[in-house]
Amino acid sequence: MRDHTPDFKLQELSTPNKQLISDTVHRILARLAEDQQLTADSLLEFWVEVPGVKRPRGTYRGGFLMPDSFIAITDYFQAKEGSLVPAGSFSDSENAWEELFDELYYQVEIFTSQVDSSKGITLELWTGHRSRPEGEWVYAVDTKIELI
Repeated sequence: MRDHTPDFKLQELSTPNKQLISDTVHRILARLAEDQQLTADSLLEFWVEVPGVKRPRGTYRGGFLMPDSFIAITDYFQAKEGSLVPAGSFSDSENAWEELFDELYYQVEIFTSQVDSSKGITLELWTGHRSRPEGEWVYAVDTKIELI
């Protein structure tokens, strides 16, 4: 059996980029909870656009664009009275945030490993939930940031 794992070297995100991503994700997840839209199928999805690297985006069977990656929010948090509380497997919010960001940073680093610098890389983030099977957002909070 052949190994189809791409040959790349992960480049850790810089501290300013981690802070930019962290601030943005805190803000959009807080909005999701405030709007009382955190459901069992809520996702934090992202796309990464790297300058000069052409990667056509795929689609799901229903025809909508497939994100580069996603995280199931309820693996880390539940909503309670319009705010986020750690999911049952976490002792506190700090631990839940730490685990969520470890996973998110790792996934973003995979997609940004193709370039030497993060300058010009755009990260699009969505959170919410989609209708099935069409895939259109029922509720979404989205934003786009450029890494520095």
